[in-house]
Amino acid sequence: MSSVIKINAITVPEDSGDQLGERFAARRDSMEGTPGFQGFELLQPTDGRTSWLVLTRWDSEEAFEDWRKSQSFGESHGHGEGGAPKKPVGMSSELWSYTVFTTG
Repeated sequence: MSSVIKINAITVPEDSGDQLGERFAARRDSMEGTPGFQGFELLQPTDGRTSWLVLTRWDSEEAFEDWRKSQSFGESHGHGEGGAPKKPVGMSSELWSYTVFTTG
């Protein structure tokens, strides 16, 4: 089975990377049980860059899009659950799409 890979490149101010990492750590298990979700990694830059990469793996493009339209997505991105939304840590983001290359 081939995986669909989504990479969200999030550019943060120089002093905000740890805050981004803490927010992801606090929601580490929130994706458990999401249909089609295989896993994720938060990649911290080590070369002076200010772009962090959120790499997620999905069974299909449809599974990813279903999650993006879900209430869970809105809540995890500060669009729900009562109170005022959290101020974003990132200054900008860009979504990249890939599949795992296989031969034969």
